[in-house]
Amino acid sequence: MSLTPQIGVPIELKGRYRYRAAKGPMSARQPFWSSLTPAEHEFQYNPQAAFPNFGDAQAGRTAINTKALTGLVRLADQAYGDHPLRKVDVYPAARSGKPAPVHVFIHGGYWRTQDKENFAFVAAPLVAAGITTVIVNYELCPASTLDGVAESAIAAVDWTRREAGHFGGDPRRISLSGHSAGAHLVAECLAHNWVEADADPAFLIGAVMISGIYDPRPVMGTSVNAEVRLTEEIAVRRDVERRQVFVKCPSTLFVGGLEPWHWIEQTYRYSHHLHRSGLTPEVHTLPRWGHFDILNEFTEAGSPILNAVLAKAKSA
Repeated sequence: MSLTPQIGVPIELKGRYRYRAAKGPMSARQPFWSSLTPAEHEFQYNPQAAFPNFGDAQAGRTAINTKALTGLVRLADQAYGDHPLRKVDVYPAARSGKPAPVHVFIHGGYWRTQDKENFAFVAAPLVAAGITTVIVNYELCPASTLDGVAESAIAAVDWTRREAGHFGGDPRRISLSGHSAGAHLVAECLAHNWVEADADPAFLIGAVMISGIYDPRPVMGTSVNAEVRLTEEIAVRRDVERRQVFVKCPSTLFVGGLEPWHWIEQTYRYSHHLHRSGLTPEVHTLPRWGHFDILNEFTEAGSPILNAVLAKAKSA
């Protein structure tokens, strides 16, 4: 797929959208999504609208997730703050005489739903490869704003850096991955000024972002915003497509080929931002996946996403 997508106007066609060329030049100040009708906008920027059977993917992983949740060594509900959702589950790798690399996974849910216990399956192949895995909970909307959500995710990574040694992890070798809203929160970690927090950003050695949303502004045009409660001010502040990138670690971006084009396009837009920041991210569109079942890649040995996560965690 081209790194420079053709900008066009979507037309509904059998439940998906094809594109006709937009008439006339687009203003530099006109958002990419400005020509969408309300129904098109909802389809493009609300994955649950694009995939009405969204619950099937998680349900299909129930058995393998339960096996990981009950079969792996788990340090459950480690608190990294006073908020009841500021907790992580740590899945330590077997001790091998030296500190293990640490991988932090941040779940999706459009910043308003989901729980770390539903993603224990992510830890299983990583722990088997000698990688201590941390699955994060963070503050959720509407009880918190997106500012609080982002700040709590960053705090979880900072806690992992400070506490890694206590569970056999290497605080100098921490990698990240996240899905959907979790990919945005990974990008928030890359845009965080760790030096101001008295930390060398080199402790983050790699990042994998899966089906992410990076500019929150289009969320304001969806039904999701009834819970996310974005304002223009908050959306601009949390827009990682335009913020300085302080962490210069290798990054890989994935998106499902079955996802609506506007959702796919934002992955490429964010990759351009990383390029402009002096980085050379890998970008992959995986043809067989939609927004929710793409996480099945963690259950498939040799899959592109699992291989990328393993490679990032074992680098440096």
